[in-house]
Amino acid sequence: MGGLVSYGAYIPYYRLERGRIAGVLGSGGGRGTRAVAGYDEDTTSMAVEAGRAALAGLTGPGAERDTPRQLFFATSVPAYADKTNATAVHAALRLPADALAMDMAGAVRSGVGALITAAQSPVPAMAVLSDIRTGLPGSSDERDGGDGAAAFIFGGESDGLPMLAEIVGQGSATAEFLDRWRTPGAPSSRVWEERFGEQVYGPLAEAAIADALKQAGLTPSQVGHLIVAGLHARAVGRTLKTAGTPAEAAADNLVASIGNAGTAQAGILLADVLDRAGPYEIVLLVVLADGATALALRTTETLAAHRQRQPVAAQIAAGNTMLEYATFLSWRGFLDREPPRRPDPEPVAAPPAQRRADWKFGLVASKCTQCGTRSLPPDRVCKQCHAVDEMAQEPLADVPATVTTYTVDRLAYTPSPPMLMVVIDFDGGGRMRCQLTDAAEDEVRAGLRVEMTFRRLINAAGVNNYFWKARPVRREG
Repeated sequence: MGGLVSYGAYIPYYRLERGRIAGVLGSGGGRGTRAVAGYDEDTTSMAVEAGRAALAGLTGPGAERDTPRQLFFATSVPAYADKTNATAVHAALRLPADALAMDMAGAVRSGVGALITAAQSPVPAMAVLSDIRTGLPGSSDERDGGDGAAAFIFGGESDGLPMLAEIVGQGSATAEFLDRWRTPGAPSSRVWEERFGEQVYGPLAEAAIADALKQAGLTPSQVGHLIVAGLHARAVGRTLKTAGTPAEAAADNLVASIGNAGTAQAGILLADVLDRAGPYEIVLLVVLADGATALALRTTETLAAHRQRQPVAAQIAAGNTMLEYATFLSWRGFLDREPPRRPDPEPVAAPPAQRRADWKFGLVASKCTQCGTRSLPPDRVCKQCHAVDEMAQEPLADVPATVTTYTVDRLAYTPSPPMLMVVIDFDGGGRMRCQLTDAAEDEVRAGLRVEMTFRRLINAAGVNNYFWKARPVRREG
């Protein structure tokens, strides 16, 4: 199996304090917070953000040559059915045209399936795990769920990339039983009685762990970090107790601070452990979902120098906990809000979107080779020196910018009014008008430093219109 050469996680900016649920409904809620994807985010846009973080971590002589040649996107809540969602992720990450991109959607188990598939790929491959978890108002799924994404890039020793960890053992146990299910079109999942699931998961987890450790030639006492991910809390708790690993090896499941991200939980927890693990430590990842899968990884001495730029802990600390419960319900479709009295937005048309795919998905502008002027969107004629067809591609997704002017639009159509419109100047030149997201009305100002983020502008007639927005720079790096 290929070694892990880079990774990245993405935790949305917003948090819902669980106590706000009980404050409105009179029951439910609890302590802590859960991560909430913004009104303009979905599993595809979050996958892009995690993928960007993983790509940013690629270093070494093979980094450019060995851009991932395969992309496996796992989620239980795809933005589209009967359309490949991974292609939008592929376009936004600007992966090569000959790189395979495919979905592994449908259930939480698809996340660990994407990890194993990418690790077994004969070429450098990326696995992206993304999920938005919720349930009916007042339910335990709503309370304990969370949103987020994680991405992992695997490659071989011949790819010229520093290996951060290697998979040294793998075990799986599969069984058909009724634990959690959701029919197509249903707003939430249903769950069978918890004691039944705990009884079924227990032996499956024990078998998967035993197989993984046997394959790796390890004993439970040699495990330095034990990660158990799954939506069945009682089964997760039982596995943590019966795995036989040292008590101090149990990793925090982060449910108290960001909730359980379902398909993405295993990836987020693994990224969190990699953010702080030492060299030559054994990480045992166990995923309980329609069976059990265990992966044993051994870290390398290069991990410390190649961790993701924004650790999971830092992203958690940067969250905004001021989200109101009513706003959360409206974002998740459980509270219908009267839209602005304006014509409904028109869906994006396929031909122009395809013609401008590099700009629309990759934020690739053009730069005049004669005078260096940037054109946003890309153009054939330089607006400064008027040179014709003397343009080179200029990717701007990772270039920071500064707000030069702004407006607060209370009339424009948006699922979360008001709309914050800004004009930004990119470092090195180039001006663009776009929306500002992950920000309150009183935060926007001239001189605000921003970075670009891939978001869903609107959904019209069932079509998701993706593009780039600006967001305030709040994180380190």
